[in-house]
Amino acid sequence: MSITQARFMSQLRTWILVAGLTALLIGIGALIGGKFLYIFVIFAVVMNVAGYWFSDKIALRASSAKPVSEQEAPQLYRILRELTERAGLPMPRVYIMDNPQPNAFATGRNPKNAAVCASTGLLEMLSAEELAGVMAHELSHVKNRDTLTMALAATIGGAISMLAQFLQFGALFGGNRNNNSGVGWVGTLIAIILAPLAAMLAQMAISRSREYAADRMGGQICGQPLWLASALRKIEGYARQIPNEPAEAAPATAHLFIINPLSGQGMDNLFSTHPNTENRIAELEKLAQEMGASSRRGPSEGPWGRSPGGARGPWG
Repeated sequence: MSITQARFMSQLRTWILVAGLTALLIGIGALIGGKFLYIFVIFAVVMNVAGYWFSDKIALRASSAKPVSEQEAPQLYRILRELTERAGLPMPRVYIMDNPQPNAFATGRNPKNAAVCASTGLLEMLSAEELAGVMAHELSHVKNRDTLTMALAATIGGAISMLAQFLQFGALFGGNRNNNSGVGWVGTLIAIILAPLAAMLAQMAISRSREYAADRMGGQICGQPLWLASALRKIEGYARQIPNEPAEAAPATAHLFIINPLSGQGMDNLFSTHPNTENRIAELEKLAQEMGASSRRGPSEGPWGRSPGGARGPWG
């Protein structure tokens, strides 16, 4: 798929997502009946506007990410500058989240307004080459314009989940007793069950194919797909051992990350937003062979600077 085709598909997915979740909200209002229909229509409009203009800020705040300067993270900036030049992208805003789980994500409605965020755990555990592979993956989402769709899914999906909790709370305390629409409790129960399910399925449908595409483009941008493959293997191992408290508190943001940040307990496994990591690594190894790299050779010291490690501020 060409870059133009990838962008078109990403924009198409964005509009399908917006239309689908808007229809879901209005449908829930119609099921419950009465004044709820008008309330949900207004809510859908507000969420779409907020999702387009502020979804990146919402995602960054939900992850407790903080902006960092080049003086604070010189190596991360150096890697991103090299990669953005290779990818033909403007320099994104750079954020770091104080989180021991190694992970990263990109957000923003377009390349000019993009932001890339890495966790402190990622910066401490990966080599410079592995970090370059991860950042190349995130910049691929920016180049393919996946970030708007991903951020919208996080914003609207999270709002729908909160709305379902509100409806559940109202139903428990008899907030719908006087509904004379003929649906009443049945509509409320349907909304409580289906709303978060639909939001999660929408995120899952968006995520799986785009991760493979971003892996492939990321490997091409950094020039060494095996760097990203090695990083994915490390991140997957640590992500299951180290909790990501912001992501657990806001699971609608899980699909933003390069590896699913959730613990995988309970219902999480039913709504996994990412492809199997081993399958992703296998595809990267195939790409490495296509590009003439040996699939047995791991990351080595390259033009990215020395590998991070040490005390506080290893990303410097």
